[in-house]
Amino acid sequence: MAIRQLSAETINRIAAGEVVERPASVVKELIENALDAGAREIEIVTAAGGLSLIRVTDDGMGMHAGDLALCVDRHATSKLEGDDLLAIRTLGFRGEALPSIGAIAHLSIASRPRGARDALEIIVDRGTKNPIKPAALNPGTRIEVRELFSATPARLKFLKSERSENLAVSETVKRLAMAHPGVGFSLTMGERVGLRLPQTADTADGMLQRLGRIMGAEFLRDAVPVSGERDGIAVRGFAGLPTLHRPDAAQQFLFVNGRPIRDKLVIGAVRAAYGDLVPRGRHPLLALFVEVDPSEVDVNVHPAKVEVRFQNSATVRSLLIGALRQAIEAAGFRASAQGGARTLETLARTANFEPPAFHQPSRSGPSAPAGFAEQRQAPFEGLDTPTANTGAHDEAVPPEPSPHHPLGAARAQLHETYIVAQTETSVVIVDQHAAHERLVYERLKRMLANGGIARQGLLIPAVIEVGEDEALALEERAGELAELGVVVDRFGPGAVVVREVPALLGTTDIDGLVKDLAADLIADGTAAPLRDRLEAVASRMACHGSVRAGRRLTAAEMNALLREMEATPFSGQCNHGRPTYVELKLGDIERLFGRK
Repeated sequence: MAIRQLSAETINRIAAGEVVERPASVVKELIENALDAGAREIEIVTAAGGLSLIRVTDDGMGMHAGDLALCVDRHATSKLEGDDLLAIRTLGFRGEALPSIGAIAHLSIASRPRGARDALEIIVDRGTKNPIKPAALNPGTRIEVRELFSATPARLKFLKSERSENLAVSETVKRLAMAHPGVGFSLTMGERVGLRLPQTADTADGMLQRLGRIMGAEFLRDAVPVSGERDGIAVRGFAGLPTLHRPDAAQQFLFVNGRPIRDKLVIGAVRAAYGDLVPRGRHPLLALFVEVDPSEVDVNVHPAKVEVRFQNSATVRSLLIGALRQAIEAAGFRASAQGGARTLETLARTANFEPPAFHQPSRSGPSAPAGFAEQRQAPFEGLDTPTANTGAHDEAVPPEPSPHHPLGAARAQLHETYIVAQTETSVVIVDQHAAHERLVYERLKRMLANGGIARQGLLIPAVIEVGEDEALALEERAGELAELGVVVDRFGPGAVVVREVPALLGTTDIDGLVKDLAADLIADGTAAPLRDRLEAVASRMACHGSVRAGRRLTAAEMNALLREMEATPFSGQCNHGRPTYVELKLGDIERLFGRK
């Protein structure tokens, strides 16, 4: 077959296949045009998932007759100064969207420039361009797309259900609205108003309010500000506390110069920044906005402009990690507010329960034997006060004079597991094991960063039966384990002898610690140095060295734990990503009892 030149209509339909993947693609292109035109209010209306109708109306600068006639021609644009593709400061720039849409649908564009008396309209029906005619319209532009894909009906079978297409449209509008808080958006899908976002101030507070409307009230309560700058690249935005997470990365957003993008860069940076603060398989919530000189980022690498290529991606990644880590550290011991809210919701649902029959608890039961677990845990720093007596009588916990501390003053201990503290405006419930586990872990990390972990010799070396494979794994890594504070030697078939352990752990559960370390080495199955997994090893040791549930604490010990939590970054979650405390606001408790 001889080579021939394709017709303009066929070329436009081929281009439409790249630009217009689904109705949400059309919505994205039209909103970007409105934003580039300086719109302050944008209204989006769709019907039948966007297949029957997509209408986008804005109050932007509008177009004169000459621009209106050119805007539906291929590669006609007002957004490029000269031919420099490395200085793109607008969301659109190729001049492909409108002619591509007009090639596969019925396209109507009405526009009235600011200050003009009359509006004009042009219609392109499946590639056929009609003359310009008068129209009635307020200043701005209205674009209607009807019968999408009617010129390429084969594309219809690849679309999903109307509900799925509506969700995609809504997600597209939300992403663009997040990047432009100073612009009001409204989205109507069929007979239902799907979204209404009023204009907010173009400030950090305004941005957070816009993000809260889209990402939810939990994010609004638990977000911390993120900011940083390096080598002319700036990042700002908000990130959720480590205790606020979800099973997928759908609530992680990255914007570059106001353009929403999808990039593996942000996934890796987030994972590195949050590290061990989030449980495996869970993802934190965040929205980050990167500002970079347009000459240092290529936005012309994807047909839908959803991917970019940075000139120096390593600098951007390092900046994101540093800014996120700094923001999380600044949050200190804060934990997500959703824990307290969910606790109160549960209490409210069960408020009309029948009280159980009263019975005198037995003091000889297994729940709190005297001295249980006192010897198998890391000591509290700076405290020599002995554990509270769990004998025949209980002593009242002496309250602190005033609960001015952020985590308040300890008032009681429940089930030898939970510390109840009182602040000026709330009640705080602390999981003593989870909290102390994080504190021990952070101490171990500081020791590792400062050159090594102090060791203490065992008066009687402990012989541990672990199995032949485990013993061999421990023997091979004995030198590295010694740097981490655990000195082990081979001791016959399937056994090792432990001579020294980290001093910080006290007389810990050596048997369980060594067996768990051996299991980790076997499961890892690589020759990578243990120092490459310091945090994982330290987390394992901290778990064995922390205060166990089932230990009765004195008031001094409980308050010491609270004060150390306040002084330790990341103490709001344990090593497994679970919260170490929940806070119940006094006002919510009063509402629970009908006092408000």
